[in-house]
Amino acid sequence: MATTADFKNGLCLEYNNDLYTIVEFQHVKPGKGPAFVRTKLKSLTTGKVVENTFSAGHKITTARIERRPHQFIYKDDLGYHFMDSTTFEQVVVEEHLIDNPGLLKDGQEIDVLFHAEEEKIIGTELPAFVELTITYTEPGIKGDTATNASKPATLETGAEIQVPLFINEGDKIKIDTRTNSYSERVKE
Repeated sequence: MATTADFKNGLCLEYNNDLYTIVEFQHVKPGKGPAFVRTKLKSLTTGKVVENTFSAGHKITTARIERRPHQFIYKDDLGYHFMDSTTFEQVVVEEHLIDNPGLLKDGQEIDVLFHAEEEKIIGTELPAFVELTITYTEPGIKGDTATNASKPATLETGAEIQVPLFINEGDKIKIDTRTNSYSERVKE
């Protein structure tokens, strides 16, 4: 058990029969009336962000979430198969628990989030940036880079993103996994 005094960004708590993580909180002490804590909570099961107000001193149940490094092996009808990097045990993760499954390539390291008490998988975290190779895109035209225009490009994983016009087939690019967007070209 914890109280609102223990709130910090990233703290996981059990609330309304679901697991939430605190995205943002603010302690408010109005001139009149009791103090309270205004929070933004993100559901770890649905990804939905809700706002909630707790009275100061309110008791909450915290949840212990463990991040364990896993390596992506392959995908089949059951889901995405990962291997624990320390114990070599394999786990299957359903597609809806992965933020950007199109950016996963064989052998890639990610963190799988487990609810420690129940040993249940509740999500995954990809690294902030991944480097992938362009397998197909229309060729760029010389001198056509003055504007901030973009074109579709297919990555080695089969995912499609928008890239600047100067990117060509075979280029290796860095992609932001949080926004699923082009970040920069990787120098070889």
